[in-house]
Amino acid sequence: MKTLLLTVGTLALLVGLLWIGQGTGYVNWPQSSFMISQMQWAYYGAALGIAGLLMIIIAQRR
Repeated sequence: MKTLLLTVGTLALLVGLLWIGQGTGYVNWPQSSFMISQMQWAYYGAALGIAGLLMIIIAQRR
């Protein structure tokens, strides 16, 4: 269970950071993404990143 939480948490954190970068316009990859410069995706990314970080913290405590 610890490994699963750590893996899913890490993936969620990385995807959340990507979404924040795309939503704020700092990451323009892929070029045709509908998420670029759309602030709502930065907010979704922040929520996903926080959830991922919490999963990582929970996995480390076990």
